[in-house]
Amino acid sequence: MATTTGGARPGIARPASIRLPGIVLGVGLGGFVDGILLHQILQWHHMLSSTDQDRVGVKFYNPDTVPGLEMNTLWDGLFHTVCWLSVLLGLALLYARVTHHRRRVWTSRVLWGWMFVGWGLFNLVEGLLDHQILAVHHVYAGEGQLWWDLGFLALGALFVAGGYLLQRGGRPFDPDAPAGRDQARPA
Repeated sequence: MATTTGGARPGIARPASIRLPGIVLGVGLGGFVDGILLHQILQWHHMLSSTDQDRVGVKFYNPDTVPGLEMNTLWDGLFHTVCWLSVLLGLALLYARVTHHRRRVWTSRVLWGWMFVGWGLFNLVEGLLDHQILAVHHVYAGEGQLWWDLGFLALGALFVAGGYLLQRGGRPFDPDAPAGRDQARPA
């Protein structure tokens, strides 16, 4: 099986990396968890629910009023559209790189590790940008909102670190390698 460590040997092609597809999938799936769990099920915040205290001057749409909830729902929908496009892009990238032995790649520590890295990156970027820099919403607005926001960032950092360690514990995926005894464990 070809590896992705060390220098490349002349005449031997390295297998396509699943790092980028995994990260892009993780970003989209992490966004979906945020949007579905925090925006819709728990209703802790919406995309514009803290714009009365933001740092960029976005008009406040009070989510406790019908017009405000309509505008917040619209922006939540746009956010979910970006998440959906990220998942589609990640799947397209993955499919382009892995057309054989797809079951092995879906059970791969490498793919799932990179997906957790992507989810963590989503949390870090979204948490820093929307919660801290722009302040357009917070994880759980009100007293103690900074602690909720910091917890969200800490969770993102744990996902990045844990995902990186998980993928390092897996074998590099070579879609052209035959599935044999050594290939029984997911790559």
